Amino acid sequence: MTDHADHGAGAEPDEPSTPAPDGKVVGESRWPMVGAVLAAALLTILLPDRLTFGPSWLVPAGEGVLLLVLVFGDPGRITRRARALRVASIALVAMLAFSAFWDTANLVKELVSGGPATNSASELLSTGSIIFLCNAIAFALLYWELDGGGPAARAHRVPRYPSFAFPQQMNAELAPPGWRPRFADYLYIGITNSVAFSPTDAMPQALWAKAAMAVQATISLVLLGLVLARAVNVLT
Repeated sequence: MTDHADHGAGAEPDEPSTPAPDGKVVGESRWPMVGAVLAAALLTILLPDRLTFGPSWLVPAGEGVLLLVLVFGDPGRITRRARALRVASIALVAMLAFSAFWDTANLVKELVSGGPATNSASELLSTGSIIFLCNAIAFALLYWELDGGGPAARAHRVPRYPSFAFPQQMNAELAPPGWRPRFADYLYIGITNSVAFSPTDAMPQALWAKAAMAVQATISLVLLGLVLARAVNVLT
C-alpha cells in the first residue's frame, strides 16, 4: 500500500514542506546506497566471529534480504513512497547500526580486558579500520534515511525545515534550482564526523540529528583512541 504522507521519521509531524521547485519528481539513484550497504556487509564478514553478533555472515545475510526487497520494490531511482519499503529501509538501517554498535562494543571490551585482538598490532589496526568504516556507513545511512522523511519523500517535496542544513540549501547561488542532497552528501557527513568529531559540511538542525552526530563522534573518539593507543603499545 502506498503511503502518500509527506512526513516520516526525521521530520516533524507539523513540519511544512513544498513541492519540488521544478515540478518534476526525479528521485536519486539507489545504487550508491546499495554499494555502501554491500561494502558494510562484506567488511563485517571479514571480522572475527567473536566480535560479531553470531557468525560473521549472519547479519550481512539479513541485510542482503532487506536490500533485495528495496531494489526490487523500487529499482533505479527512489521515488515510491510505499509504507512497506519505508519499513524495510528503516529496518536495514537499524540492522546496520546494531551490527556496528555490537562490533564496536566487543572490540572495546577486548581492548579494555586484553582480548585476542590486542596481541597483534596489524590485526588490531585492520579490525579497528573495518569497524570504523562500518560505523561511518551506518550513520550515513541513518542521516540519509531520516532527513526530511527519507529520499523518496525528498524527491516529491522539499522540507521547509530540513534536519541538516547543507551549504547549497542556505545559499541558492551554490547549486542549481531544485537541488537536493544525495546519499554521497550524507556519506561525507558520516565520514567527516567520525574523523573531526564535529560537523564539517552540513549543520544539524533537528535535535535527533544533533544527538546522532554526538553519539557517532563519541563512538569514533573512543574507538580511535583505544585502537591507536593499544597498537602503539604493542609495537613498542
